[in-house]
Amino acid sequence: MPENTAPATELTSQYVNQVASDLERNVKEQERITAEVTALQQQLAALQHDHTVLVNMQQALGVAATAPEPVRADSATVPSPRQKATAKSRRQAKAPATEKPAAKKQTGKKAVAKTVQPTLVELVRRHLTEQSEPRSAAEIATALSQAHPDRGVKTTVVRTTVENLVARNQAQRTKQGSSVFYTAPNPPEPTAAPKVETQPETGE
Repeated sequence: MPENTAPATELTSQYVNQVASDLERNVKEQERITAEVTALQQQLAALQHDHTVLVNMQQALGVAATAPEPVRADSATVPSPRQKATAKSRRQAKAPATEKPAAKKQTGKKAVAKTVQPTLVELVRRHLTEQSEPRSAAEIATALSQAHPDRGVKTTVVRTTVENLVARNQAQRTKQGSSVFYTAPNPPEPTAAPKVETQPETGE
């Protein structure tokens, strides 16, 4: 009995050591993958923040947004097999030529829809025109954020926009202490009509 018990105990000890080693390796691998996922999430958050800032700056410069929307992780799809692509190309080849003008018409509608949305420059100019008192860049950004919550208006972008309007004489800047306020430009003074000189009538 003691001879049989010794090998069994040794085998059990080997299993215990092996399981402990595998468990430790598993924990370290989880920590490594968790650290990589955290780093990737931070990079993604930084890229999304930069994308928002760049889009707002583009709108501040009066340029229509043409950059593609950021791709979400859950929207990524596996490419379809080549056979499906071939079948799709055949269907497109058999499609009548009358469908092309319809596609162009839809593209025109999309372009019109994009141009209908006012730019940040127009929103800031309109807001200043509606105000009777000077407004700071922070106050303008707060008002526009409340009126257009989907635009993601930033104070820094609004300040850049208003300074561009000031440079183009489309807004006025006033400084009170360390604070800077902006107002709409004064309306041009009406030009006086030229006086018509009337000559006295001379008797014949």
